[in-house]
Amino acid sequence: MPQDVIALTPQMPDIKTLLAALHAGGPDLRVNRAAGGSVAQLCTDDGKLLVSVEAPRYLQVPGETERLLGPGVQTEGPVWWTEVRASTAIAEARLLAGSVAGRLTTLLGGTTWPPEAAHTDVVTVPATGEVTVPPADVDVLTDADVLTDQSIIVIYDRPVVAATTWLTEAVRTVAQSRRELYLVTSPNTRLSLPTRTVLERMPARWVVRHPENGYYDGLSGAILRWHDGRFTPAADNGLQIADAFQPPPGKGGERQLLLSIRTIHPVQEHLLLGGALEDAWQTLTGLLPAGWATAEPVNVPWSPRQLTDLARSRARQAQPTWAVAVGTADRPAIAALRIAHTREGVEEQITLALGYAADEKAPTGLLPKLAESLAARHNLATMISELRAARADLTTPAHYEAPPIPVALTLGPDTVAALGISHARNALPDHTPTQLGPAARPALHYPLGDGTDPAAWQRLRHINEHLQRGSGAAVRPSR
Repeated sequence: MPQDVIALTPQMPDIKTLLAALHAGGPDLRVNRAAGGSVAQLCTDDGKLLVSVEAPRYLQVPGETERLLGPGVQTEGPVWWTEVRASTAIAEARLLAGSVAGRLTTLLGGTTWPPEAAHTDVVTVPATGEVTVPPADVDVLTDADVLTDQSIIVIYDRPVVAATTWLTEAVRTVAQSRRELYLVTSPNTRLSLPTRTVLERMPARWVVRHPENGYYDGLSGAILRWHDGRFTPAADNGLQIADAFQPPPGKGGERQLLLSIRTIHPVQEHLLLGGALEDAWQTLTGLLPAGWATAEPVNVPWSPRQLTDLARSRARQAQPTWAVAVGTADRPAIAALRIAHTREGVEEQITLALGYAADEKAPTGLLPKLAESLAARHNLATMISELRAARADLTTPAHYEAPPIPVALTLGPDTVAALGISHARNALPDHTPTQLGPAARPALHYPLGDGTDPAAWQRLRHINEHLQRGSGAAVRPSR
C-alpha cells in the first residue's frame, strides 16, 4: 500500500464529507487540527498519529494532475485535490489512508491516485505501544516519519515531490527548530523545479534510498550514511559518488532554458507585480502563464492583481511572498517567484524554466529583445540566461545532469548607472556589450555563448570579478 493517497473529486469535500471519510478508522480514533487548521490529523486515543489530510485544493489549471502524478492521471475540468498521508510508524495507517481517500471518491465521485489504493473498509488499528511522536512545538511536522534532535525525515513514494503547502511550511518550521529536513525517496522519484528551488536555499537534503547502493544525495550523488541522528557524506577523505547517480544510457537531446531575473520596483501605491514574468513568458512562448499559487499543485488562473494583493498583505506582516507559476501542458514552463520589500524597493526574484524536446530549439535569439523590454518596462536589475541538457518536463531526476551553461547576462539601467557605464562596458575584454535603451541611461546585454561552450562560465566569472572591483556586488543566478 502507498503512503500517499490523493482523492481527485469533482465536488468539494466539505466538513461533513471529510468527517465521514475520517470515520474509516471507526469511532475510537480522534481528529486533531494542525498547521493553523489546514491539516486534519486522525490519531489514536492516546495521541499517536495515523493519517493526516491536507485542506482540499480546487485545481482550475489544466494539466496539473498529469504534471505531478504522471500521464495516466487525467481529469476533465476543474477538480478538488485532497492529499491523504499515512504515518510510517503504524502498519495499518496505509490501509487507513486508502480508506479515507476511497470514501471521499465514493461520496463525491472522481478517482484516487494510485487507483489500487482506494477502498471503503473500516480499518482496525491495534494498540500502538511506544511510538515516537514529535513534540508539540514542531506543529505542522507532526506527521514526520522519523524525528531526532537534529533532523526530521519525511518519506515520499510518488512520481514527483511537489512543493506542497505542507512541504513549504515544513521547510520554514525546520529552520525555526534548528533541525535539518530530509526528503527520502526511491531512485524513480523526481523533484519539481519549485521543490528543488526550496531545498537549495534551506537546511534540507534529498536522500535517495537505492536497493543496492544504499543512501545517496539526489542532487550531488554523494554517498550518505546515517550517523548521530543525521545523514552525512560517507567519505572521510574526498567525496564518494554512488554508482546509481550515473546518468542512464540512451535518451538525450532534451534542453532547458533557465532565466534568473531580478527586478527592483520603487514603492508605489499602484504598483502591479508579475509584469516581468508575464513579459518573459509571452516573449519566449507566445502565451501568458496559465496559473499560479503559493504551493503545488498550482490551482488558480494567473492573476497579477491577486499576486500583488497577496504580496502587499505579506509585506504588512514583514514577510516575503513565495509563489509558483505554470504554463500550459503543451509548452512546459514553470517559475518560482520570491517577492520582498527591501531597502532598495519591492524586489522580485524570478527563476523561470522552459523545456524543449530533442527536435525543438530553445529561442535564445529572443533574449536581447526580452532584455530590452524588461529594462524599459519592468525595472530590470539583472538577468542571467542559461541552457542545459536536462529533462523537457522540467523535473529533476535522482541521477547526474550536466550543469547549465550561461548564454547571456543583462544589467538593467539602474545597475549600470550604479556601476558606472564606462566600468560596466569594459567588463569583458574584446567583447563589447549591446547597449539597450536610451544612451543617457542604457541597459547592457552581454552575450556569453550559445549554451554549449563551457568557456561561457569563465566569461561570466570575469564579468563578475570586474564588476566587484567597482562595487563589491556579485551577479549570479537567483536559484
